[in-house]
Amino acid sequence: MFPQSRHSGSSHLPQQLKFTTSDSCDRIKDEFQLLQAQYHSLKLECDKLASEKSEMQRHYVMAEIVKRLNGICAQVLPYLSQEHQQQVLGAIERAKQVTAPELNSIIRQLQAHQLSQLQALALPLTPLPVGLQPPSLPTVSASTGLLSLSALGSQAHLSKEDKNGHDGDAHQDDDGEKSD
Repeated sequence: MFPQSRHSGSSHLPQQLKFTTSDSCDRIKDEFQLLQAQYHSLKLECDKLASEKSEMQRHYVMAEIVKRLNGICAQVLPYLSQEHQQQVLGAIERAKQVTAPELNSIIRQLQAHQLSQLQALALPLTPLPVGLQPPSLPTVSASTGLLSLSALGSQAHLSKEDKNGHDGDAHQDDDGEKSD
């Protein structure tokens, strides 16, 4: 039925269909490098998407915190004196104007301040006499943390005004009074 025999089939194949071992290895190596490059780019994209996801989750959590704190402030505000209501409303308005870089700067300042407080309270390495208690760490509650943040926020706001040329020659003392 077939005019060619089985024995002569491999010797009569065209030259382009024959592959040497080194050619096959080179082709496999090229394919492997291509797959490795695709893997690397997919991994980078996956990492980018994961960081975007965590950033979106962080924004969502922050928005939820803002919504809850705003609700708490709205509930507590009527119980404050008129003077305190004005202070709280002013602090809320300043907080609404804080940008992300300013917030990061405030957070770094808070962390540095807390670190310096902790270093000042460093416990002695030698044992204390019997009956003597080591100094306790200051309690930081949500309200003291927010008040600190508000104070630092107003400092950042004031420093921004100074940079813009307001109150050029006048300086303020620690008690808030202006002096020349």
